Amino acid sequence: MSDSETAIGKYRWVICALIFLATTINYIDRQILALIKEFLDRELGWTNEQFGLVNSAFQAAYAVGLFVFGWFIDKYGTKIGYATSIALWSVAAMAHALVASVGGFFAARVFLGVSEGGNFPAAIKAVAMWFPRRERAFATAIFNSGTNVGAIIAPALVPFIAITLGWRAAFVFAGILGFLWLLLWFPFYDVPEKRLRHSRAELDYINSDKGDTGGDTPMGWARALKYRQTWGFIIAKFLTDPVWWFFLIWLPAYFLQTRGLDIKKSWLHLVTIYAIVTVLSIAGGWLTGAFQKRGWTVTRARKTGMFLFASCVLPILWATRVGDWPAVLLIGLAGAAHQAWSANLFTTASDVFPKKDVGTIVGLGGMAGSFGGILFPWFSGRLIDQFKATGDVTGGYAILFGICASAYLVSFAIHHLLVPKLEPLEL
Repeated sequence: MSDSETAIGKYRWVICALIFLATTINYIDRQILALIKEFLDRELGWTNEQFGLVNSAFQAAYAVGLFVFGWFIDKYGTKIGYATSIALWSVAAMAHALVASVGGFFAARVFLGVSEGGNFPAAIKAVAMWFPRRERAFATAIFNSGTNVGAIIAPALVPFIAITLGWRAAFVFAGILGFLWLLLWFPFYDVPEKRLRHSRAELDYINSDKGDTGGDTPMGWARALKYRQTWGFIIAKFLTDPVWWFFLIWLPAYFLQTRGLDIKKSWLHLVTIYAIVTVLSIAGGWLTGAFQKRGWTVTRARKTGMFLFASCVLPILWATRVGDWPAVLLIGLAGAAHQAWSANLFTTASDVFPKKDVGTIVGLGGMAGSFGGILFPWFSGRLIDQFKATGDVTGGYAILFGICASAYLVSFAIHHLLVPKLEPLEL
């Protein structure tokens, strides 16, 4: 940001920080089940396929939550929509502490999945409201790095809590964090026109793009699906979101089953992976903004960055063939590339669609990503069990890493065919 832009005001970055905190808490919640899997393996005696199905149930519920909250947030606003989502998911996190069976975890994950559906539609809409287009990818990368920070904090903290206080205490801790966040959200967040009444320069800077078209009423799901730009976003989310879910769900099991590292030993590997992801993913979000400041069009900047990030996932093909720490570096690079890709893909929704429709578009795309996430955890667990029965569990993970490696370039090609130019859509 230039000196003149700094003088304009910085309140929009306060909003970005709030969203970052929410996303961090969100991903602490999501990581807990994977991190305590070895405790539950002993207590419940479930198979990898059953564990995968429980996570698939979460994804199915999350798809519904994204669909509903995308509409809810466009209709009732980001402030109420975000708060409703986080209040519900905090209760859902605590509810995990009350269950003691596979069926109980199935129900608890469904509750959590529906509740968490509001996070990304609200976050992307808030960024669209508070940032001009040239800053949105960077702002999205910053708040989206909360997914990585949550994934760093969780393996560093959750095993300690589970060992000392029991695994149930970890879920209670996550729920408390959500309620504490609400104490910050209500006093600090509002739409720019209300919050910046006495900072006209920053408000003008936020609204410096060409005005949105299409009136004030959100278009709704049915009309949104008539546009190929919507389908470009939906298909890209469907193909690439499951990769990130694979990392979150299966990495602790991967280190245990293929390298003999239980959570007491692998937590440092997991923390290192997500530390790499955090740093490099923010750089990825900054990169496309830097391209635009050099005079590149939004289309050229965004697509160049997305192709670069898609290519950076390919080296994960060798993750099962190298030692522990080289594997950490390869997985960290792939995870960072995913997050940089994701930040820019999210931003394409606000590049193309009016602010009033961003929640709906992100909700539809997120729902599609969750459908992919329904299938992939189940498929992963089934495949790993099949290879485990032959004594070659590493072979199953090698196939899964191969699928992850190819998903982004395929997605990029399809998205480019459907959305060759990233410019405001005339509705």
